[in-house]
Amino acid sequence: MLAHRGLANAEIARRLSVSLVTVNKWRRRFVECPKVCSLDDAQRSGRPPSVPVAVRCELVKFACSRPGAHPKAAFAQVWTRPLLQRALVDATGCNLSLSEIGRTLRCGGLRPHRVRLWLHSPDPEFRLKVDRICSLYVSPPRGATVVCVDEKSGMQALEHLYPAHLSGGSVRREFEYVRHGTSTLIAAFDVRTGRVFGRCRRRTAAGLLRFMEELAARYPRGDVYVVWDNLNIHHGERWNDFNRRHRGRFHFVHTPKHASWVNQVEIWFSILSRSALRHASFASKRELEATVTAFITRWNREAHPFRWTFRGEFGSHRLRLAA
Repeated sequence: MLAHRGLANAEIARRLSVSLVTVNKWRRRFVECPKVCSLDDAQRSGRPPSVPVAVRCELVKFACSRPGAHPKAAFAQVWTRPLLQRALVDATGCNLSLSEIGRTLRCGGLRPHRVRLWLHSPDPEFRLKVDRICSLYVSPPRGATVVCVDEKSGMQALEHLYPAHLSGGSVRREFEYVRHGTSTLIAAFDVRTGRVFGRCRRRTAAGLLRFMEELAARYPRGDVYVVWDNLNIHHGERWNDFNRRHRGRFHFVHTPKHASWVNQVEIWFSILSRSALRHASFASKRELEATVTAFITRWNREAHPFRWTFRGEFGSHRLRLAA
C-alpha cells in the first residue's frame, strides 16, 4: 500500500522498521503475481511447528493478565514459568516445557515475573518545576553556578566478621557482621564541572546550615542556584536569613515532590555506593567517613559533568536525559 502511494523502498523500510531486502522481496513477489494471495507466507523448510499458534496465543494472554484471576495461581502476584505451565495445561491440555514457555515469552518481549518500582509524583506543578530545573542544567544564567545539594543518610558502618572469598567463579561473603552505627553525607555536585563538595555530619538544620556556609565560601562571587528536594530542613526562614547574609546571591530551586531523581547529585550518590560502600567492611564510623572523604578527593581529581538528559517534552525543551 505504501508503494502504491509512490513511496521509495528505503522510505517504506524506514516506516515499517524492516530491512530494504524485505521490501524488495515482497514488491518483487507481488509484481510476479499481482494477487492478494501472493502476500501469504511461502511454505517453509524444516519440520512443521509442534506447538499450535492458538496455544502460543493463550500463553501470551495469560502472561498479559493478572495471575490472581486464575485458579491455578490464586495467591500469586506475578506469573512464573511453572504457574504459566499449569494454567496452560488447564486451559488447552497442552503441556509445554519450561524452556519452550521461556522462548515464547522472549519472542514477544514479555517478562511477567519482573517487577519494576515506580513512584508517581502528585505535585500539580511537576511540569513547571522540572522545566525550570532542566533549563538550569542545559543553559544556566550567565555567570551563575548551579549546584545540586542533598543528604545521603543511613550510610552503615558494617564490619564483616569474616573476609570474602572466591567460590565457583563468584565472590561469597559471610552474612554475619557488627554494626558500628551510621553516618550522613551532605554533598553538593557542581553541574558545570562535576566536582563534589561533601561533609559527613548529622542530618539536622544546624548541620545543613553549617554546610551551606562552607559552600558559600567556595563560591564567593556570582549567583548560586541550589537544586534540592522538599525535606523540611530545606524550607524556612533560616534560608531567607542565610541569603541576606550573602547579599541575595543564592536561589533555592526545589524538585517536585517524589521526584528527587531530577537532582544530579543522586546519580553521584549511586556511584559512591556502588564503588566504595556496597561491599566494603568498616571497623568504625570514623573509618567509613574517611573512606567517603577519600572517594570525594579521588573523584575530584578526574571530575566530569554528567551528560544529563531527560526523556520528555517540557515547555521549549525536548530533552533525552541520562547520565
